[in-house]
Amino acid sequence: MDFTDAQIDRYARHLVLPEVGEAGQARLLNARVLVVGAGGLGSPLLMYLAAAGVGRIGVIDDDRVDLSNLQRQVIHDTAAIGTAKVDSAAARMAALNPGVRVDTLPRRLRADGLVDLIGQYDIVADGSDNFATRYLLNDACYLACRPLVSAAIMRTDGQLATFRAFERGPCYRCIFGAQPPQAKQACADVGVLAVLPGVLGTLQATEVLKEILGVGDGLTGRLLLYDALSANFRSIATQPDPACELCGARPRITSLADATYGEAACAAG
Repeated sequence: MDFTDAQIDRYARHLVLPEVGEAGQARLLNARVLVVGAGGLGSPLLMYLAAAGVGRIGVIDDDRVDLSNLQRQVIHDTAAIGTAKVDSAAARMAALNPGVRVDTLPRRLRADGLVDLIGQYDIVADGSDNFATRYLLNDACYLACRPLVSAAIMRTDGQLATFRAFERGPCYRCIFGAQPPQAKQACADVGVLAVLPGVLGTLQATEVLKEILGVGDGLTGRLLLYDALSANFRSIATQPDPACELCGARPRITSLADATYGEAACAAG
């Protein structure tokens, strides 16, 4: 593609990078990414995707900015308190890179129409904070044949993985089994270190960019664990589960109507 003078200036550090270059930057500009959650994980994720020039970014979240969010959800500021998080995030992203298209979806995640929605994007990034959303997204991405980059945080720990079960990698269910009862503890109950979502959200953005560019070693078949207090990263190999009820040899779940997810939400802690 032909870059404008402004794009050449904006993406200069990418254009000279062998792993990106002109072809890679063109892929970024043509890419479509759906981000679930404009909270702690979504804050750095959305900002870096916009900064990198991902051409179309959807952001779904039904929450509004609260003062208690600002300790870690750095895409929002004090002036945004009371406004919809998707609108606050979109405004910050537009200020950073007006060339990026942002689709604001101010609603809860629901099974109805989700596979079709995901089909409009190339990659999904999950920054939610509850099991219902994680399992729902896992199943929908598998059915839509879309890669899912999923991160989670709690207290001072985080985890990250990429799921491409439609290409014979493991899915979320392969690793964590059947959906457990909704956890009673959330970040509001047990706390979260302010910078932890910044670390995991930035790593998540890195994996999304790698998936778009087709470079490096992704996190398909690996679960990355981070302990902030020990400054330790561990990578655990994961395998598809032949008995998985979604992607196994005899799947029980062939549509989202085949499973019960509970009340899914979108905002990360």
